[in-house]
Amino acid sequence: MEKITAKLMSWASILEDSTREQALTTSTMPFIHPHLALMPDAHLGLGATVGSVIPTLGAIMPAAVGVDIGCGMIAVRTPFTRDQLPGDRRPLREAIERAVPLSAGAANRKVSRAHTEQRLAQLTAEAERAGFEPGRYAKRWDLQLGTLGSGNHFIEVTVDELDRVWLFLHSGSRGVGNKIAQHHIKVASELCRKWHVALPHRDLAYLVEDTDAFDAYIREMRWAQHYALLNREEMMDRVVRQFAEWVGLSSADELVRCEEINCHHNYTEQERHFGRTVWLSRKGAINAERGRAGLIPGSMGTASYVVSGLGNPLALNSAPHGAGREFSRSAARRQFTQDDLRRAMVGIEYRDTDAFIDEIPAAYKDIDRVMADAKDLVEVRHTLRQIVNVKGD
Repeated sequence: MEKITAKLMSWASILEDSTREQALTTSTMPFIHPHLALMPDAHLGLGATVGSVIPTLGAIMPAAVGVDIGCGMIAVRTPFTRDQLPGDRRPLREAIERAVPLSAGAANRKVSRAHTEQRLAQLTAEAERAGFEPGRYAKRWDLQLGTLGSGNHFIEVTVDELDRVWLFLHSGSRGVGNKIAQHHIKVASELCRKWHVALPHRDLAYLVEDTDAFDAYIREMRWAQHYALLNREEMMDRVVRQFAEWVGLSSADELVRCEEINCHHNYTEQERHFGRTVWLSRKGAINAERGRAGLIPGSMGTASYVVSGLGNPLALNSAPHGAGREFSRSAARRQFTQDDLRRAMVGIEYRDTDAFIDEIPAAYKDIDRVMADAKDLVEVRHTLRQIVNVKGD
């Protein structure tokens, strides 16, 4: 850990100058308490540094929470081992790609599954209690439940160090969460201009506690966080069904879920740290309080980890959310080729397309380095390696 200033602590052994400057700027906001914590995977982000933990008193910066509210991971350990699986993995990948709409803006054609209807009914009731209509932000919010998105979102079949099979996926609150975030970022910016607040950066516009604007953001943000969690559950139900059929079970109900973990890494909650109750925004970080199970993915061709939190108080009970980008998407496309991606994905069943060049493992920080930096934050329980990868363009 490096104490950069009294208000900025870093666990990143690789920290670009631009990322450091961005985090330093955020840490100067007057309501930070006690300090901002940079995770080992920290890198430059929009609004605030990705891989940062931001505790605030009496205010929240919506752009620092980010636009993919509630983005996170879910993993299910199955009772199967690698040697019990069929040899041809392509049919499973293609079945998952049919069951889960992929790519930005993708949606289901209709709601046809009972478990989808139940989750939508729950979300509709919660939105009514929160006093807003999700359709105001995204007309197809209901049809996007159970969809993956693009970028670094993925669905994978993996095996751990004992060759046990895990189903693993990464996604968030889709279009509706994005629109909710953008709306409140704009509101915060307008209010700060109205109050003549001199901000060190426009993305650090904030909402003040005990105001209507703050309360509306909290209600809608929490709804979006739950949408993201249920979206992952919905996709996992579909992946479980396709996996069950692939291994020869008569129904998804026959597949025992030996363990299940579902955790956010883009979100805000109230927590108590250093004697005060703060709004703790984890933008690219997971809750790693002592004993809490968590998930830290690598890239589409490197290891992911099932971890247990160590409850490091200086790190605000937090840990990294993944490898963190080393190359921007445009830089990765200039640096790498489709042949480079093919070499990196040897042994993994995936859709061979140049659309994923910017997701090549070499575009990310070394996940082993990230996990070494996180040794005081989490304990590794399982190391997972992909055998099937599904992504959206």
